Amino acid sequence: MMERRKVDILGVQETRWKGSKARSIGAGFKLFYYGVDSKRNGVGVVLKEEFVRNVLEVKRVSDRVMSLKLEIEGVMLNVVSGYAPQVGCELEEKERFWSELDEVMESIPTGERVVIGADFNGHVGKGNRGDEEVMGKFGVKERNLEGQMVVDFAKRMDMAVVNTYFQKREEHRVTYKSGGRRTQVDYILCRRGNLKEISDCKVVVGESVARQHRMVVCRMTLMVCKTKRSKIEKKTKWWKLKKEECCEEFRQKLRQALGGQVVLPDDWETTAEVIRETGRKVLGVSSGRRKEDKETWWWNEEVQDSIQRKRLAKKKWDMDRTEENRQEYKELQRRVKREVSKAKQKAYDELYTRLDTREGEKDLYRLARERDRDEKDVQQVRVIKDRDGRVLTSEESVQRRWKEYFEELMNEENEREKRVEGVNSVEQKVDKIRKDEVRKALKRMKSGKAVGPDDIPVEVWKCLGEAAVEFLANLFNRVLESERMPEEWRRSVLVPIFKNKGDVQSCSNYRGIKLMSHTMKLWERVVEARLRKVVDICEQQYGFMPRKSTTDAIFALRILMEKYRDGQRELHCVFVDLEKAYDRVPREELWYCMRKSEVAEKYVRVVQDMYERSRTVVRCAVGQTEEFKVEAGLHQGSALSPFLFAIVMDQLSEEVRQESPWTMMFADDIVICSESREQVEENLERWRFALERRGMKVSGSKTEYMCVNEREGSGTVRLQGEEVKKVQEFKYLGSTVQSNGECGKEVKKRVQAGWNGWRKVWGVLCDQKISARIKGKVYRTVVRAAMLYGLETVSLRKRQESELEVAELKMLRFSLGVTRLDRIRNEYIRGTAHVGHLGDKVREARLRWFGHVQRRDSEYIGRRMLDMELPGRRQRGRPKRSTASLNPASGSLFHGVQACARTAMEVQVRAQHGVGATGRDRITNHLETQQDFQSVPVYSEVLLSMSKDPGSWVENIRQTTCSDDIVICSESREQVEENLERWRFALERRGMKVSRSKTEYMCVNEREGSGTVRLQGEEVKKEKRREEKRREEKRREEKRREEKRREEKRREEKRREEKRREEKRREMSPRQQKCEEVVLWLCIVPDVMGPHDDPGVVNVLE
Repeated sequence: MMERRKVDILGVQETRWKGSKARSIGAGFKLFYYGVDSKRNGVGVVLKEEFVRNVLEVKRVSDRVMSLKLEIEGVMLNVVSGYAPQVGCELEEKERFWSELDEVMESIPTGERVVIGADFNGHVGKGNRGDEEVMGKFGVKERNLEGQMVVDFAKRMDMAVVNTYFQKREEHRVTYKSGGRRTQVDYILCRRGNLKEISDCKVVVGESVARQHRMVVCRMTLMVCKTKRSKIEKKTKWWKLKKEECCEEFRQKLRQALGGQVVLPDDWETTAEVIRETGRKVLGVSSGRRKEDKETWWWNEEVQDSIQRKRLAKKKWDMDRTEENRQEYKELQRRVKREVSKAKQKAYDELYTRLDTREGEKDLYRLARERDRDEKDVQQVRVIKDRDGRVLTSEESVQRRWKEYFEELMNEENEREKRVEGVNSVEQKVDKIRKDEVRKALKRMKSGKAVGPDDIPVEVWKCLGEAAVEFLANLFNRVLESERMPEEWRRSVLVPIFKNKGDVQSCSNYRGIKLMSHTMKLWERVVEARLRKVVDICEQQYGFMPRKSTTDAIFALRILMEKYRDGQRELHCVFVDLEKAYDRVPREELWYCMRKSEVAEKYVRVVQDMYERSRTVVRCAVGQTEEFKVEAGLHQGSALSPFLFAIVMDQLSEEVRQESPWTMMFADDIVICSESREQVEENLERWRFALERRGMKVSGSKTEYMCVNEREGSGTVRLQGEEVKKVQEFKYLGSTVQSNGECGKEVKKRVQAGWNGWRKVWGVLCDQKISARIKGKVYRTVVRAAMLYGLETVSLRKRQESELEVAELKMLRFSLGVTRLDRIRNEYIRGTAHVGHLGDKVREARLRWFGHVQRRDSEYIGRRMLDMELPGRRQRGRPKRSTASLNPASGSLFHGVQACARTAMEVQVRAQHGVGATGRDRITNHLETQQDFQSVPVYSEVLLSMSKDPGSWVENIRQTTCSDDIVICSESREQVEENLERWRFALERRGMKVSRSKTEYMCVNEREGSGTVRLQGEEVKKEKRREEKRREEKRREEKRREEKRREEKRREEKRREEKRREEKRREMSPRQQKCEEVVLWLCIVPDVMGPHDDPGVVNVLE
């Protein structure tokens, strides 16, 4: 209808859709809606495709009022959709609606245009009533109370009721028609000063958009300045190098361009230009036009030919209006519809078939991102605000503002003391860069990333193979020797990324990411690998360090807080935040810290060369800005920057940091802990002084303080005389920690993170044409990964575990289109989506983490935290649940390892048979499956005091030791027998003896003929598993009970039979009672007397 009537913007009411989002409704139109109940109210705004990109802001006030702000060629237009309460509603509800509408109007600047389209459920009346300044005389019927509210609102906000200014027939003024009632309740309002821009307004008759309401349309003409469209740069289609045939053709053409040579030229400029030119010729370039959202990707030649014939028929009919031409056009029109429908269905079938394959997985995630992008209100921001909050609309002013903001951000340094002392440089010979170093760096580079200004992606070097490795090694050696890299590498493109918080039109809410040359990133990775070999970073730094992650720091902090909670002692923690940490690093401090870390002067000069004369441009929605210099801070998006920042923090905090866990750093996230408030305040001040004197500034507004087991009157922490914000919970490295040591908030955050991830892939998970297997894979990859983050360090209660399970099942039911009314069991839901129990995955992650901790050395932070003992006593009553109490390493190690082994066997059994299988979930004991799992408990007669864990808790337990008790596990009898012999030889050669009499063998799910295990030729005693004994005894007991029931039943039947005979005997006469019982047998024997005689009946009388 909108396409036929050429409607650009449509306000809708009574949508009755629950939720607040945007969605495409076909033909390029997009609906922005809001509703809280699926049975009443709801408002929305529909935009034409060409205006979707112009949306700046969407305000959803309530299910009766919402507004959109659009920028159309420099003109700001606000569209408001409203739905007033009906006549019979309460006065309080009506007043709430008008107050909400007033707030929306007051928030719109005076110079911006406003159009309100609403169902006001009131009659403003017709004729002049003294309100000529806000309405005309072409209304309908008499005014009522609700109509007076509309007029009062128009007077209050200096608005005009557009419907009443145009003289139309009554049929084109009536907006509501039901039975015999014909009235006007739907109105369009605009500012009085902009009334001249509206040339017409009327009711469209004949459009069945609603049962009772009619559509009101108006024509508004905006005087705009024609702006010059920004030129879009054409890009080479490097993504085609993923295909082997394109890659081979590219190599051949490049060899021809080099005159048949296999080796690339030594000159970078020549090689880069040849590669770019060959890529444009072989792979092609993009058109440079903006990609349209029209669904024309499924067009084929037949469809295009049919459409062309239809167009020619339409022209022929327009020129000669005969019945024959009309029938020809109509026939071609019907044929085009059929062919379009058929082509679209075929294309979609091929799409979903491809998505169900391994090759189509990337397309699947790209489809999910595209659908998630379509549901966002604002896709890109074309206008921003200046320093004073004024909206900039012209392309030149927007580009100047972006350049001004980032130029100031990247060239400003904080005040600092100049260093008086110097540092000795390390002059030493540096080895040449080898080919294997280039290969390792090239292997670490990911494909499919945005290219830098040189337009040469890493896929080119991967495609060229050894020729590229040799060229890059020679190139990097020349750069290392001359300490000057190509000038083309110094340029970069800065892309603003919204932080998803704050005002979308404010530059401060964006983070700049640099698109740099991929070849320079390769050079940075080679240098970084060498720097990591010579620089030792402190153990308190967990960010971007090998064998360290966020989980280590989270685990250490949680254990520390739980131990202080259980010991009833105070623990004070301050979470320090640095302002613009990467952008404010003074480069002179960087060179000083590198030299102090004993980095060779050659590498220092190489890094200095990377940062000299660096220039960048900002790529925004309206084009690219002018180029400007970057003279401060580290490069965002660089491969070397994280390690350089770690070097700086390592040197600046050398005098103030304490050992872990009292001080922990993850890049610029710092946590300081102490047992007293005074001490943590003193340590915070020392950190502030040490950092700020060298140009790093502590953010007073974002630094927060938390106290565990706080006593009354403990006060707060001050930073330079100002109180630091005190919190009861803090999100540390993505995991929420609470002052009481509990994890309830973290569980809710994990559920919320799961739902956020689910909404991102909602377009795929809720597509009924995609198979359940693919949905399950997407769910496990995106949603479950977000829900499981950090849970291996959390002590979950059964109720909290159930909360996670409930949220997961809701998501799975939504994805599969199943509700509770369908009465489908959860086991079937999990089996269909191939998704196992979330609780099992949490236990598996905890088991894997426990193995990781136990395999580390005694100086590892996790081991030290588990072994940490605090003076003090816990409070009376049941001990509170903690991570240490759930860890198998706490308490009795024997019981802990026993629990680990039992869990590992269950995990392995489930993994072998597919997590989520319906048949598996119905089994009470998960070990009753067709999985062989053999183990040999080995008891040594001598104490193994120095025994260590030789096994691994990654997926299952193969070998565990606890004092002198050893268990060896394997999936085959031969393997476990071989391992047993190896253990015996290793122990007995060192004086340790294996006890033959006490060594026992057990097989889980034993098959017939599996045999037993031998130790030095003698059979090991075969012991049945306790559960198997219990099951066997249970079967025997049930068998005995069944036999007893059968015996009682036979006795009861015998008693009833005797009773029946006795009653029958009493009914007989005395003579009949003297006769013996007669038994009659009837035997039918066919064909005994010949084929023509009847069967004989033999009576047997006894």
